[in-house]
Amino acid sequence: MCPLVALVATLAFLAFASPSLAATADQWRSRSIYQVIIDRYSLPQGADPTKCNTADRTWCGGTWNTLRENLDYIQDAGFTAVWISPVSQNYQGSTTPYGDPYHGYWIADATQLNDHFGTSDDLKALSDELHRRGMYLMVDVVVNDVMATSTNPDLSTYMFKNSSQYHPYCVIDWNNNTSIERCWLGDTVVPLPDINTEDPTVVSGFGDWIESLVKAYNIDGLRIDAAKHVNMDFWPVFCARAGVFCIGEVFGSDPVEAASFQGPNGLDSVLHYPMYDSLVEAFTIPGPLNTTAVSDMMAQSKALFKDTGVLGNFLENQDVPRWHNISVDPQSLYNAMVFTFMSDGIPIVYYGQEQYLNGNSDPYNREPLWPSGYANTTAYQLVTTLNKFRNFLTQNSAWLHSSANVLATTEYGIAIMKGDVISIMTNIGSPVRSTTKIRAQLKSITMSSILTCVHWVVGSNGTVEVAYTLGGQPVVLIPSSELPGSGLCGFSSSSTDSSKYVSSADSAHAHSNRFTYSFVMGLIGLIGLSFW
Repeated sequence: MCPLVALVATLAFLAFASPSLAATADQWRSRSIYQVIIDRYSLPQGADPTKCNTADRTWCGGTWNTLRENLDYIQDAGFTAVWISPVSQNYQGSTTPYGDPYHGYWIADATQLNDHFGTSDDLKALSDELHRRGMYLMVDVVVNDVMATSTNPDLSTYMFKNSSQYHPYCVIDWNNNTSIERCWLGDTVVPLPDINTEDPTVVSGFGDWIESLVKAYNIDGLRIDAAKHVNMDFWPVFCARAGVFCIGEVFGSDPVEAASFQGPNGLDSVLHYPMYDSLVEAFTIPGPLNTTAVSDMMAQSKALFKDTGVLGNFLENQDVPRWHNISVDPQSLYNAMVFTFMSDGIPIVYYGQEQYLNGNSDPYNREPLWPSGYANTTAYQLVTTLNKFRNFLTQNSAWLHSSANVLATTEYGIAIMKGDVISIMTNIGSPVRSTTKIRAQLKSITMSSILTCVHWVVGSNGTVEVAYTLGGQPVVLIPSSELPGSGLCGFSSSSTDSSKYVSSADSAHAHSNRFTYSFVMGLIGLIGLSFW
């Protein structure tokens, strides 16, 4: 190989395999994230898989090494980043009435690693292996508080040991922003002393710590716990010291509040809790089935957020019930999942979502994954196809930087368009319903479903119909001419092929008298759409 070619190849490899040289928000935009609670993802060889009782709220045995040794399951599903639970040292005392800190969020000394999950070398090995696979590492961090067993704790066990570096104990008044920032989370059984992030010694101390952590473990991004409980001006300084993408938890349904945390005076991004609430309202069965909630939130998001393309889209996490707990019909999961991948934002899948885990609130939504056998479920296949398609779109078109637009809504569903991709999500569930139609005039006349690989040939009246044999399957359409190179539907790609989502949605040319969406297509571009 000539020196110039070798240099180009080396630079290309480094750009792909070592992204943590300060991964930016724009670099994260193209990623999809698999969220893991380390203790609950996988067990060491020889461990008893029957000994993890979620209700016990104690350690089950997952480590950084067991995650590293079982990354194929995540990568084979097409994910390009892994978000892991906090790595810092946690409370080390006797078991509390709320159990042990298996989850990683009860911080003691942030500067020390949590030896329940492994050593420094183990964490470095996990980071190295992710980067070898071309994947990003996101680490959850807690800076708002530490954990205690009384409201007058011994500060000598914490990173910050001076009482002036903590806010005095008080109960949060949820109608007062100052109280939300300065009073303590938790309760009197397990209080969480609130760190005084206005104190210059705290600001500099956290800055030194996060800069060192990111460099030591080649971290590409940070998920920040309880972001709204910290004064806003802390975040630009902290994230600048980190030098990587920062996405924060701003728990709540108010898009105005969530949007206020994104931008140069706050964080790069936030988890999109307002959209999560809208998806629950639109798709859970039983539920209000209000699809307008989603279209309204899309409009509000465009108006309020500085960059919707890097918001975190999710259906589950460790703080909300599993989707399968609040919705009995798996089709509701599939349709909502399509939205999180095909709309604006970064898709995030919580471990076990693809295995239909069904825990309600803490601790039951933090169940072990291994009893599932890491099965190739329909949900896993759907995730795999959506990831393959989205990864193709982000590399080969302007889709990533385009804005998703609502084509139409009805009580039964919503259709959106991002770039040249049309996604149709319905809330009818598995049962077949009477005919409903959607009318659109679009620039393409031949579309393909990426979920079923069925081609829809436009008839003489400019209509394309999608029929459902088993009820409300999601549909994702792209102009057939844009599929080459995708690795889908018989087209080759440079990536390893994976399982295709098995749907019962078929061409209307082969089946009739079923729940149907109808598209009227024109050659002159998008000029209008309505339900009737």
